Amino acid sequence: MSHAVFLHAAGDARVAPFNLREGADGETLLDVAAVGLCGSDLHYYKDGGIGSARIAAPFVPGHEFSGWLTEDLPELGLARGMLVAVDPNRACGHCEHCRNGHPNLCPEVVFIGAPPHHGAMTERIWVPKSQIVPVPQHFSASDAVMLEPLGVAIHAVDLAKPQLLERVALVGCGPIGLLILQVLGAVGAGEILACDPQSHRRAQALKLGASKAGESVADIAEWTKGEGLPLVIEATNAPVGFRDAVRAARIGGRVVLVGIPDGDAYVLPASEARRRGLTIKFSRRMGHVYPRAIELVATGKVDVEAIISHRFPLEDAPEAFRRHAADEPGLVKSLIYPSRRGLA
Repeated sequence: MSHAVFLHAAGDARVAPFNLREGADGETLLDVAAVGLCGSDLHYYKDGGIGSARIAAPFVPGHEFSGWLTEDLPELGLARGMLVAVDPNRACGHCEHCRNGHPNLCPEVVFIGAPPHHGAMTERIWVPKSQIVPVPQHFSASDAVMLEPLGVAIHAVDLAKPQLLERVALVGCGPIGLLILQVLGAVGAGEILACDPQSHRRAQALKLGASKAGESVADIAEWTKGEGLPLVIEATNAPVGFRDAVRAARIGGRVVLVGIPDGDAYVLPASEARRRGLTIKFSRRMGHVYPRAIELVATGKVDVEAIISHRFPLEDAPEAFRRHAADEPGLVKSLIYPSRRGLA
């Protein structure tokens, strides 16, 4: 019998035996190589859910993952034992949103690792073959895992539409923020002014391309003499993230909100946004971005390994959740490894 990480309720993560279900038509079985601990996983742990997606029964989280094929997939040109990534999002394909090219907004989506659908923090998982993403075979297990959060960053930058050499404010330098930072550099953004309350994340932002990195948006206000910047991308878990993004924006600017706030609520003085006449977009998950994510990693334009700060075996996953929930200094991105092979 295999084991898995179960989230029972807010603050309650446990490793326990897991009965692997039978596979369905069109599915294939993967040996899980590595799983990312995502900010949304952390919201389930801290808040017991995200919006209407609540933990009603113990479920296995994990939607950022890679694995090894347990069978040949000739229709995909893949052989048993090959490393692959997985797109966790299965949209219905026929609703108005899917037809208009927005599968990330499909209301009928089945998403691996969001309740009630078990995710990949376990040793083996059945996944639809249609969601298998082939990767270059020189990729590591962690490279393949990081394609999903990188896809989120690519989608956010697609929504932001930065102009060549345009100055950008980045509010939040967690894993998604640091990936957005690198994608902004790859598409030709100009000076990037970042802020984050944690010093180790600010230091990493400077290494990965930020022009300046301050503790709060007050620093961005000082650097811009109170004017703000034409484009702001927010990637925090803070209820004040929306407010801070607004305060970093100049009059007539654009704001893209990527983060999920703790407690599923924002704190925002409406007048600050209204008086700036801002254009505001919310980003959810991603579209069809995996080919670009793979290219960015393969060409070295994005360094996903630089984001990973900690690695945990499966049995220590509850400790990883606890430490991230406590916002311990030094943490950026943690990966969970269900087998020692993945850690090798």
